Amino acid sequence: MSSDHMRSFDETMACVDRLAERFASRAEEHDRKGSFALENVADMRAAGLLRLPVPAAFGGDGYSLFQCVRVLQHLARGDASTALGLAMHFHVVGSLAENRTWPEAAYARLCEEIVRDGALVNSAASEPEMGSPSRGGLPATAAVRVAGGYVLNGRKSWVTYAPALRYFLVTATLDESIGVFAVASDSPGLTLVDNWGASLSLRSSGSFDVHLDNVFVPECWHVEQRPAGQARRAGLPAGWASCAFAAVYLGVGEGALCALARYATQRVPTALARPIAELPHIQRSVGQMDVALRAARAVLYAAAQQWSEQPAQRAKMEAELAAAKYLCTNAAITATDIALRAAGAGGLDRRLPLERFFRDARAGLMHPPQDDRALELIGKAAIVSAERSGSPEP
Repeated sequence: MSSDHMRSFDETMACVDRLAERFASRAEEHDRKGSFALENVADMRAAGLLRLPVPAAFGGDGYSLFQCVRVLQHLARGDASTALGLAMHFHVVGSLAENRTWPEAAYARLCEEIVRDGALVNSAASEPEMGSPSRGGLPATAAVRVAGGYVLNGRKSWVTYAPALRYFLVTATLDESIGVFAVASDSPGLTLVDNWGASLSLRSSGSFDVHLDNVFVPECWHVEQRPAGQARRAGLPAGWASCAFAAVYLGVGEGALCALARYATQRVPTALARPIAELPHIQRSVGQMDVALRAARAVLYAAAQQWSEQPAQRAKMEAELAAAKYLCTNAAITATDIALRAAGAGGLDRRLPLERFFRDARAGLMHPPQDDRALELIGKAAIVSAERSGSPEP
């Protein structure tokens, strides 16, 4: 698809739904082998999905957070691993489009490569010793100034989509503060270590370790510098990251609901002589799943729409974003658990995707804000609201 082709949102979503079906047909094999679904990346690149959040002024589609949430939600119904990789790319590119924290030349070049080549980008921030970067702390990865740029040494963990990335946004300690460096995938000294494929969840997400051994980064790709502990995104809450992650796990729960419904309509035990979908306890199970997912979807959509349409309110949205992430993750966990119980022994069979959905949903607990932090943010906001008005805001 050429960069000058303009699609309607409905056309994009129709394309996304076709891709989700295609990815679903490949998901079981990749999950079983723990292999990276590189062909899914090629399909998304050919469909022009990687440029969706790039501003129109730079040749992209200029999609809002709400529009990107819908894309991720539908893709995750087919394959959560693939959707998560796109979510990582979206939240980096979408945040940059809004905040423009990079030098203009570096930002323009990144957009050009995304639009022209379908380049993928993701942060490389987590480290074995540090834990979650959202909890603070200086990275052990170090950057040292040299002529013309910097030399980086260190190790990063859980870099989703590592085999397909063009740029790794590596955080490194520089002068007792944190620098961010866009490290090209073909940089000498950068190696990927595949130790992810046997993990519980998202086995085909390519969440490899990245080793940096005297990797040179030109000065022009030193894209950010901030004091330790200072928030990114110009001090705003993590709107793109929170909603992108929430959308993926909402899609996982919805995928499980659809899979259980199909199974229930096709499963006709000889003793029953009719589909188990007609049994009240199956209907109640699907109803429980639907109610949990419906509530989470409403909160996510409201948060993503507010972020997209009311930029002046973004600084005050931390609790709303945390609630969306918390509800979607836990709705997916609830829905996939109910689906396995309702399907019985058949739910454990790999011929159904229910056990994969069940495992993949658990990964949502690891993305920030984790449940404990999310509840603290939500509770703090509710206390302030109650003090002011006598009851929490709706």
